[in-house]
Amino acid sequence: MAEELETEAVELEAQGPEQEESLFEAPPLAEQERMVEAVLFASAAPVSVADLAARMPHGCEPKAALEQLAKRYEGRGVRVVRVGDNWAIRTAPDLGFLMQKETTETRKLSRAAIETLAIVSYHQPCTRAEIEEIRGVSVSKGTIDQLMELEWIRFGRRRMSPGRPVTYVVTPTFLDHFGLESARDLPGVKELRAAGLLESRPMPGLDEGMGEDGEEEQDDLFEDES
Repeated sequence: MAEELETEAVELEAQGPEQEESLFEAPPLAEQERMVEAVLFASAAPVSVADLAARMPHGCEPKAALEQLAKRYEGRGVRVVRVGDNWAIRTAPDLGFLMQKETTETRKLSRAAIETLAIVSYHQPCTRAEIEEIRGVSVSKGTIDQLMELEWIRFGRRRMSPGRPVTYVVTPTFLDHFGLESARDLPGVKELRAAGLLESRPMPGLDEGMGEDGEEEQDDLFEDES
Protein backbone atom coordinates (compact mmCIF):
# COMPACT_ATOMS: atom_id res chain seq x y z
CA MET A 1 0.00 0.00 0.00
CA ALA A 2 2.78 2.38 0.93
CA GLU A 3 4.52 1.60 -2.32
CA GLU A 4 1.33 2.44 -4.30
CA LEU A 5 0.93 5.79 -2.50
CA GLU A 6 4.54 6.63 -3.15
CA THR A 7 4.11 5.79 -6.84
CA GLU A 8 1.00 8.00 -7.08
CA ALA A 9 2.84 10.87 -5.38
CA VAL A 10 5.68 10.62 -7.89
CA GLU A 11 3.19 10.60 -10.79
CA LEU A 12 1.37 13.63 -9.40
CA GLU A 13 4.66 15.44 -8.92
CA ALA A 14 5.63 14.70 -12.50
CA GLN A 15 2.28 15.93 -13.77
CA GLY A 16 2.42 19.08 -11.63
CA PRO A 17 4.08 21.44 -14.17
CA GLU A 18 1.84 20.19 -16.98
CA GLN A 19 -1.25 20.86 -14.89
CA GLU A 20 0.15 24.30 -13.95
CA GLU A 21 0.77 25.08 -17.61
CA SER A 22 -2.75 24.11 -18.54
CA LEU A 23 -4.11 26.69 -16.07
CA PHE A 24 -2.84 29.54 -18.32
CA GLU A 25 -4.06 29.85 -21.87
CA ALA A 26 -1.68 31.63 -24.25
CA PRO A 27 -3.06 34.76 -25.97
CA PRO A 28 -4.08 34.44 -29.64
CA LEU A 29 -1.26 34.72 -32.14
CA ALA A 30 -2.60 38.09 -33.33
CA GLU A 31 -2.29 39.44 -29.79
CA GLN A 32 1.21 38.00 -29.51
CA GLU A 33 2.12 39.89 -32.70
CA ARG A 34 0.94 43.13 -31.09
CA MET A 35 3.08 42.42 -28.03
CA VAL A 36 6.16 41.72 -30.13
CA GLU A 37 5.49 44.84 -32.23
CA ALA A 38 5.24 47.01 -29.11
CA VAL A 39 8.51 45.70 -27.66
CA LEU A 40 10.44 46.08 -30.91
CA PHE A 41 9.07 49.58 -31.49
CA ALA A 42 10.00 50.80 -28.02
CA SER A 43 13.41 49.12 -27.83
CA ALA A 44 16.49 51.16 -28.72
CA ALA A 45 18.45 47.99 -29.52
CA PRO A 46 17.58 44.72 -31.29
CA VAL A 47 15.73 42.21 -29.09
CA SER A 48 16.35 38.48 -28.84
CA VAL A 49 13.67 35.79 -28.92
CA ALA A 50 14.60 34.79 -25.38
CA ASP A 51 14.07 38.35 -24.18
CA LEU A 52 10.68 38.46 -25.87
CA ALA A 53 9.71 35.15 -24.27
CA ALA A 54 10.68 36.50 -20.84
CA ARG A 55 8.52 39.58 -21.34
CA MET A 56 5.46 37.91 -22.83
CA PRO A 57 2.84 35.83 -20.96
CA HIS A 58 3.43 32.16 -20.30
CA GLY A 59 2.76 29.93 -23.29
CA CYS A 60 3.46 32.52 -25.99
CA GLU A 61 5.51 31.68 -29.06
CA PRO A 62 7.54 34.82 -29.85
CA LYS A 63 9.35 33.21 -32.78
CA ALA A 64 6.09 32.41 -34.56
CA ALA A 65 4.77 35.89 -33.75
CA LEU A 66 7.94 37.44 -35.18
CA GLU A 67 7.63 35.51 -38.42
CA GLN A 68 3.99 36.54 -38.81
CA LEU A 69 4.81 40.16 -37.99
CA ALA A 70 7.67 40.22 -40.50
CA LYS A 71 5.28 39.05 -43.25
CA ARG A 72 2.74 41.69 -42.23
CA TYR A 73 5.35 44.46 -42.59
CA GLU A 74 6.55 43.39 -46.04
CA GLY A 75 6.23 46.29 -48.49
CA ARG A 76 5.64 48.84 -45.74
CA GLY A 77 7.76 51.88 -44.84
CA VAL A 78 9.35 49.93 -41.99
CA ARG A 79 10.31 46.27 -41.78
CA VAL A 80 10.87 43.66 -39.10
CA VAL A 81 14.41 42.46 -39.75
CA ARG A 82 16.82 40.04 -38.17
CA VAL A 83 20.02 41.53 -36.80
CA GLY A 84 22.32 38.62 -35.98
CA ASP A 85 20.36 36.54 -33.47
CA ASN A 86 18.10 39.46 -32.56
CA TRP A 87 15.18 41.27 -34.17
CA ALA A 88 14.40 44.94 -34.76
CA ILE A 89 12.14 47.33 -36.66
CA ARG A 90 14.08 49.25 -39.30
CA THR A 91 13.29 51.70 -42.10
CA ALA A 92 12.82 50.10 -45.52
CA PRO A 93 16.17 50.29 -47.37
CA ASP A 94 14.71 52.10 -50.38
CA LEU A 95 13.40 54.90 -48.14
CA GLY A 96 16.65 55.53 -46.30
CA PHE A 97 17.22 58.78 -48.21
CA LEU A 98 14.23 60.31 -46.39
CA MET A 99 16.04 59.95 -43.07
CA GLN A 100 19.04 62.01 -44.14
CA LYS A 101 19.38 65.28 -42.28
CA GLU A 102 21.46 68.19 -43.43
CA THR A 103 23.29 70.00 -40.67
CA THR A 104 25.38 73.13 -40.73
CA GLU A 105 28.84 72.55 -39.37
CA THR A 106 30.21 75.54 -37.53
CA ARG A 107 33.95 75.94 -38.00
CA LYS A 108 36.01 78.51 -36.19
CA LEU A 109 38.35 80.61 -38.25
CA SER A 110 42.02 80.33 -37.46
CA ARG A 111 43.77 83.30 -35.90
CA ALA A 112 45.57 83.93 -39.19
CA ALA A 113 42.26 83.95 -41.07
CA ILE A 114 40.64 86.34 -38.59
CA GLU A 115 43.58 88.75 -38.78
CA THR A 116 43.67 88.56 -42.57
CA LEU A 117 39.93 89.18 -42.82
CA ALA A 118 40.16 92.15 -40.47
CA ILE A 119 43.03 93.68 -42.44
CA VAL A 120 41.20 93.30 -45.74
CA SER A 121 37.99 94.75 -44.31
CA TYR A 122 39.74 97.82 -42.83
CA HIS A 123 42.30 98.41 -45.59
CA GLN A 124 40.59 97.27 -48.79
CA PRO A 125 41.62 97.11 -51.48
CA CYS A 126 44.91 95.63 -50.28
CA THR A 127 47.43 93.23 -51.73
CA ARG A 128 48.85 90.11 -50.17
CA ALA A 129 52.16 91.90 -49.62
CA GLU A 130 50.36 94.64 -47.70
CA ILE A 131 48.56 92.08 -45.54
CA GLU A 132 51.89 90.44 -44.72
CA GLU A 133 53.46 93.81 -43.95
CA ILE A 134 50.70 94.67 -41.46
CA ARG A 135 50.67 91.24 -39.80
CA GLY A 136 54.44 90.95 -39.78
CA VAL A 137 54.28 87.35 -40.99
CA SER A 138 53.64 85.67 -44.31
CA VAL A 139 50.09 84.73 -45.31
CA SER A 140 49.59 81.17 -46.48
CA LYS A 141 47.56 80.44 -49.60
CA GLY A 142 45.25 78.26 -47.49
CA THR A 143 44.20 81.23 -45.37
CA ILE A 144 43.20 83.27 -48.42
CA ASP A 145 41.48 80.24 -49.97
CA GLN A 146 39.45 79.64 -46.81
CA LEU A 147 38.12 83.19 -46.77
CA MET A 148 37.32 83.03 -50.47
CA GLU A 149 35.47 79.72 -50.04
CA LEU A 150 33.33 81.42 -47.40
CA GLU A 151 32.73 84.16 -49.97
CA TRP A 152 33.83 86.77 -47.45
CA ILE A 153 36.62 88.21 -49.62
CA ARG A 154 37.14 88.32 -53.39
CA PHE A 155 39.62 89.59 -55.92
CA GLY A 156 39.65 93.33 -56.51
CA ARG A 157 41.30 95.36 -59.22
CA ARG A 158 44.98 94.90 -59.92
CA ARG A 159 47.29 97.63 -58.72
CA MET A 160 48.90 99.79 -61.34
CA SER A 161 52.35 99.02 -59.95
CA PRO A 162 55.23 96.74 -60.96
CA GLY A 163 53.91 93.21 -61.29
CA ARG A 164 50.33 94.49 -61.15
CA PRO A 165 49.52 92.56 -57.94
CA VAL A 166 45.92 91.54 -57.33
CA THR A 167 44.04 93.17 -54.48
CA TYR A 168 41.45 91.75 -52.08
CA VAL A 169 38.17 93.31 -50.94
CA VAL A 170 35.28 92.12 -48.76
CA THR A 171 32.10 90.83 -50.39
CA PRO A 172 28.40 91.65 -49.95
CA THR A 173 28.12 88.23 -48.26
CA PHE A 174 30.58 89.40 -45.58
CA LEU A 175 28.66 92.63 -45.04
CA ASP A 176 25.34 90.77 -44.85
CA HIS A 177 26.72 88.22 -42.37
CA PHE A 178 27.80 90.98 -39.97
CA GLY A 179 24.81 93.22 -40.61
CA LEU A 180 26.80 96.01 -42.29
CA GLU A 181 25.60 98.27 -45.06
CA SER A 182 29.15 98.98 -46.21
CA ALA A 183 32.72 98.60 -45.02
CA ARG A 184 32.51 102.17 -43.69
CA ASP A 185 30.19 100.83 -40.97
CA LEU A 186 32.97 98.72 -39.44
CA PRO A 187 33.65 99.76 -35.83
CA GLY A 188 36.70 101.87 -35.10
CA VAL A 189 39.27 101.33 -32.36
CA LYS A 190 37.36 103.45 -29.82
CA GLU A 191 34.15 101.53 -30.47
CA LEU A 192 35.96 98.20 -30.14
CA ARG A 193 37.42 99.31 -26.82
CA ALA A 194 34.02 100.52 -25.59
CA ALA A 195 32.55 97.11 -26.44
CA GLY A 196 35.33 95.40 -24.47
CA LEU A 197 36.86 93.79 -27.55
CA LEU A 198 40.16 95.63 -27.05
CA GLU A 199 42.10 96.58 -23.97
CA SER A 200 41.51 100.15 -22.84
CA ARG A 201 45.22 100.91 -22.44
CA PRO A 202 47.04 102.31 -25.47
CA MET A 203 48.63 99.67 -27.64
CA PRO A 204 52.40 99.79 -28.14
CA GLY A 205 53.34 102.36 -30.77
CA LEU A 206 49.79 103.75 -31.03
CA ASP A 207 49.56 107.54 -31.36
CA GLU A 208 46.60 108.63 -29.23
CA GLY A 209 46.43 111.88 -31.16
CA MET A 210 45.45 110.16 -34.40
CA GLY A 211 41.88 110.01 -35.61
CA GLU A 212 39.74 106.91 -35.09
CA ASP A 213 39.89 106.04 -38.77
CA GLY A 214 43.65 106.68 -39.19
CA GLU A 215 45.49 104.08 -41.25
CA GLU A 216 48.45 103.87 -38.87
CA GLU A 217 46.04 103.26 -35.98
CA GLN A 218 44.53 100.26 -37.78
CA ASP A 219 47.99 98.91 -38.62
CA ASP A 220 48.96 98.84 -34.93
CA LEU A 221 45.68 97.10 -34.14
CA PHE A 222 46.90 93.95 -35.88
CA GLU A 223 50.69 94.24 -35.47
CA ASP A 224 50.21 93.92 -31.71
CA GLU A 225 48.60 90.45 -32.11
CA SER A 226 51.28 88.93 -34.38
